[in-house]
Amino acid sequence: QVQLVESGGDLVQPGGSLRLSCAASGSIFSINAMGWYRQPPGKQRELVAIITNGGGTNYADSVKGRFTISRDNAKNTVYLQMNSLKPEDTAVYYCYARVINTARAYVDDWGRGTQVTVSS
Repeated sequence: QVQLVESGGDLVQPGGSLRLSCAASGSIFSINAMGWYRQPPGKQRELVAIITNGGGTNYADSVKGRFTISRDNAKNTVYLQMNSLKPEDTAVYYCYARVINTARAYVDDWGRGTQVTVSS
């Protein structure tokens, strides 16, 4: 069993910044990729950013240059620094991890989500 716990969601004004964190715990042997997805109101879940255990990153075009993903492998934690936030960034943000568990099986895990609201 693996748990992902997000934190950092909040209400922020346009142009503001937030930092999301997600810590993984449980039956973890190692973590391959970690990342963030988001689901805006009335829309489908979409990729925001992802980072491999080697540090390779991929971003949605809509957040390039504004968001930065990073991870601390020793802490099994991934971060998302969000700058220059726009109203269209409003969404529930979900942490994702591709975990190799202690049984050496690959498992895709998700957090419960944290709300980010960008509004004046």
